[in-house]
Amino acid sequence: MPNRIWPELILEDWQDTLATVHMWMQIVGKIRMKQTLLVNHWWNVTLYVSARGLTTSPMPYEDRIFEIEFDFIDHKLRIDCSDGALTTLDLRPQSVADFYKELMAALRGLGIDVKIWPMPVEIPDPIRFDQDDVHKSYDAEYMNRFWRALVNIDDVFKEFRTRFIGKVSPVHFWWGGFDHAVTRFSGRPAPPRTDGKMNQEAYSHEVISHGFWPGGNGVQAAFYSYAAPEPPGYSEARVTPAAAFYSPEMKLILLPYDVVRQSPSPEDTLLEFMQSTYEVGANLAKWDRKALER
Repeated sequence: MPNRIWPELILEDWQDTLATVHMWMQIVGKIRMKQTLLVNHWWNVTLYVSARGLTTSPMPYEDRIFEIEFDFIDHKLRIDCSDGALTTLDLRPQSVADFYKELMAALRGLGIDVKIWPMPVEIPDPIRFDQDDVHKSYDAEYMNRFWRALVNIDDVFKEFRTRFIGKVSPVHFWWGGFDHAVTRFSGRPAPPRTDGKMNQEAYSHEVISHGFWPGGNGVQAAFYSYAAPEPPGYSEARVTPAAAFYSPEMKLILLPYDVVRQSPSPEDTLLEFMQSTYEVGANLAKWDRKALER
């Protein structure tokens, strides 16, 4: 895998843009959730890295399919339909409420009528999309940086995914938590969850997950790993690189993005983190590694 430039991501420089685009992506993600059939662990709702940004991939609507893509090169929201119809909206500083109204009007103009629950999820103090005039920032340079980081990360995650022959998720972007992730499964059912329908479906089986989160609430961008359910000894286990650490508040093993970015080979450093944390979780949880790994 060729070494690429890994862009700098300083939370304080783009946290307002991050908060705004998070809400825009939740709107688009909820459209995807509404238009697709449930796939195990909610894999039908995610977005995917594309050659220009992040995309829903095709979604059905009556006798057509359509796709919504965030283009972080030309900074457009592109809506493509299988009958050749196309609409683009400018990605620019504007409120979540205005983005919501523009997008829904654009869909109606294409003959697509989709109704979603207009409340954000997985954030504190949510504001209805159609009433959110608080979040209205858009820094085009930083959104391009973020996407270029995701392109690099997506490639590494996909390489890591190929090492596993058991059940494994796609490499995909979760618009709720605003994180890019890939998840491995032991094949064994997990103890039933009691913290809501979403988590009951997501964690119906034992998992070890890896992901990237661009930061928030004063925490800088980081890679993470967790095991669910968490086996005894997981929080004290030694992992590599040495800069990785367990956060008892988040119940995650974290590795700062800057540690990866500034290393001689970011790709190798990230793969080392993913392999090390996977092995710790799988060994402690007594996964059948011989049957599950290539």
